[in-house]
Order: sequence, then C-alpha cells, then structure tokens
Amino acid sequence: MNLPAVPSPERAAEISEVIDRITRWARGREDIVGLLLVGSCARNAARPDSDIDVVLLSTDESRYLLEDGWAVELGLGGPVRTQSWGPITERRCSTASGLEVELGIGSPAWAKTDPVERGTRRVVTDGARVLHDPAGVLAGLLAAC
Repeated sequence: MNLPAVPSPERAAEISEVIDRITRWARGREDIVGLLLVGSCARNAARPDSDIDVVLLSTDESRYLLEDGWAVELGLGGPVRTQSWGPITERRCSTASGLEVELGIGSPAWAKTDPVERGTRRVVTDGARVLHDPAGVLAGLLAAC
C-alpha cells in the first residue's frame, strides 16, 4: 500500500493549527525560553504519517515532566509515552484525531554552543524552525550549527 507523499489538506491544516496553538501558549509562559520545531514539519516535508516534533526549553522542566495538565490544556490529550534521550525527555501525546505530538523537554543548556553537543547538532541540522526565542538562545544555536 502506497501512502500519498503529502498529508491531506485537513491533516496539514491540523498540523499548522497545533503548531500555532503550542507557540501561542509558550509565549505566555515565562519559564519557556525556547520552542523549536524540528524534523519533517520544520523541513516542510511532512508525510501523512508524520508527527509534530517540538523541543521545549524551560527553566522549570519538572513542570512538564511531572505534570500532564499542560498537555490537556493544549488539547494534545495526555502523554502516551515518556522517554529520556539524555538532556531531552520526550513527552509524546496523541490528539483525538490520532495526530502525535512529541515535545522534547529540556533545559536551556541543551542549546549551548561552546561546543554544540553532537545529538543537538544532529537534531538542528535535520531541520529546525524557531517558534519562540525571546532571549535569542535558539538563534545562537542555529547560527552555530
């Protein structure tokens, strides 16, 4: 069975709406110092089975690792998986439509540039688009990569 190369117009609209919703929400939270869209959505190469991958950098990581209210508030459903990837902890959610949203929660240290950590560089160079960066932390990271 061959899947279409691009998401349906409805799925593409849903992806865009979820990204916008997360971005608006992050702008209202003082502890969030960076929000970075990564992966296929950042490269404008999403497929019908693509998820949304976002790196969320916070000065209060435990708020997003130990509590689930933020995911429900965002309409992402509750987290369905939590997995540690070194300096980033994945919180994967699934919306009512089945769209998966992976938020990689980490501290601002994830974006350090002297030097850029190998895994961080791989994530950024695979496709990254800054969504929220009030202090320029992510802009500096992208420039270093």
